[in-house]
Amino acid sequence: MNTNLTQELSKPILEKVAIVGAGPGGLAAAIALRSQGIDVQVYEKAQEFRPAGTGLGLAPNGLNFLDAIAPGIVETLKSSGCEVHHTVLKNIQGETIRTNATKYLEQYGQPLLTIWWYRLQQVLASRLPSDIIHLNHRCIGFEQDENGVEIHFDGEKSVYADLLIGADGVNSVIRETLFGETKPNYIGSMCWRAVIKYHHELFNDYELVFVKGNKQFMYILNVGGGYTSWISRKLSPEYSLSHSADQVKSRILDELADWDESFRAMVEATPAEQIWEGPICDRPPLNHWSQGRVTLLGDAAHPMAPAMGQGANTTFEDAYELQECFSHSANLQEALTSYEQRRIERTKIIQARSALGEMRYYDDTFASPGQTQQRQMTLNEDFHKWLYDYKPSVTS
Repeated sequence: MNTNLTQELSKPILEKVAIVGAGPGGLAAAIALRSQGIDVQVYEKAQEFRPAGTGLGLAPNGLNFLDAIAPGIVETLKSSGCEVHHTVLKNIQGETIRTNATKYLEQYGQPLLTIWWYRLQQVLASRLPSDIIHLNHRCIGFEQDENGVEIHFDGEKSVYADLLIGADGVNSVIRETLFGETKPNYIGSMCWRAVIKYHHELFNDYELVFVKGNKQFMYILNVGGGYTSWISRKLSPEYSLSHSADQVKSRILDELADWDESFRAMVEATPAEQIWEGPICDRPPLNHWSQGRVTLLGDAAHPMAPAMGQGANTTFEDAYELQECFSHSANLQEALTSYEQRRIERTKIIQARSALGEMRYYDDTFASPGQTQQRQMTLNEDFHKWLYDYKPSVTS
C-alpha cells in the first residue's frame, strides 16, 4: 500500500460526528466510531433514560456485529436478558399445540436472546462517557455545506459537526428533511405491548410463547430479571388510537375477550399507562441513505415490520459497517458510498420479507400441503442461513 495513503488512513477522515437518537442504533454507532478516535456526540429528545420500549430478540447476526463493535458486550447482554432454548405455540385457550427446541446456537454460533429494549439501551450507554449523551435535545432540522453540518434543536443551541447521522427511528426528522417524506406507511396491523414484572403460569418453563388467534396473535417473552414482555397484534385495515391510557387497556382486554383468563390476567396486571398502542409501520426502501454530510442508520434508513425481529439486528450491522467504511476510505464521500453499497440491498430484502411475514401471521392458509410446503421450508432454510449466518468481514 502507498505509504502516504497508509498514514492518511491511520487518522480519522473526519473529526466530529453528531448522532441524533440515543436508541440502541445511535449508541452502537457512537461506540463504533469512538473506537476510531472520532469525537462523537449523541443528541436525544427524551428528557431522561427511563424504562421504556418492548421486548426484542437479538439474533445471531445482530450479536455477531455487536460483539465486533464492543467486544464482550454479548456476555453482558446474556446476563441482562434470556437465552431462548425453547419456543411454544399455544391456542387462545392456553393449550399447547407445539413445542420446538431452538437451534440458533448450534447452527449459527450465537443464541437467540430476548431482552428488554430499555436494558439493551442501558448496557450500550454504559460503554460510553455520560457527557457525550445530550438528553432533552429534540432535533428540528439542519443545514449543511461542503465544510460541515449545523444541527438545530428546539430550545437549545445549534451544534456543528463534520457528519450528521440520523438514528432517530421510523419517524426520523433527518430522513424527512433529507428526502421530503412525510408519514410512515401503515401496513394494516395494530399493536399493543408492555413490559412488566410478572410470573405467567402457562409459560414459566418456556422463554418465548406465541399464541395464535383469529387474525390476531400474542407474543409472550421472558426478557430477563423477572420481567415479561407481552405483545399483541391484530389485523386491522383501518387504525385509530384510543383517547386515554384507560381506554387503551379496555380496548386490548376487549380484543382478548375470548382468550384464556391467564392471558387476560397478564394484561389486567399491567398498569394502563405502561401499555403502548400504535400502528405497525414501515417506509419504502431508499436507493440512497446519504446526501452530502448527512446519512441514516437503523430504522431511520430501513424501518421494517417487526415480524422477523430484525430491526435492532440490522441496525447493529449498519453501525459496524459504517465504522469499517470510515476506516478504509480516503474521504467522507467514498466512505458513505461504500456504506450504502454494503447495506442497501441486504436491508431491502429483509424489509420486504418482514412486511410479507407480518401479513402471513394472519394467513390461515399458509400451511399448504405437500411439495409446496416442502419447497417453502427449503427456501426458508436458505433464507435463514443468509440472514443469521452473516458475520463481520475480516479486514486487515
